[in-house]
Amino acid sequence: MTTTQLLESPKTSDADTGNEMFHYVRKAKITESAVLGTMVEALCGEVFPVTKAPKPGSPVCPRCKEIYEGMAD
Repeated sequence: MTTTQLLESPKTSDADTGNEMFHYVRKAKITESAVLGTMVEALCGEVFPVTKAPKPGSPVCPRCKEIYEGMAD
């Protein structure tokens, strides 16, 4: 008899879909993700591969923005 277990994976999203917001990610991980396709974790905890760069005026995740602004203090 074979049994299987269901493993929970982190919530992921594809930055190329719909009107999703852009997130703040550590600079060192952006290039690695874009080249190798690895996943990055945003300041808010969202996990996704980097697929495109934000344009000026793009919507930004409010939670990431709040965390980033708090880091400057």
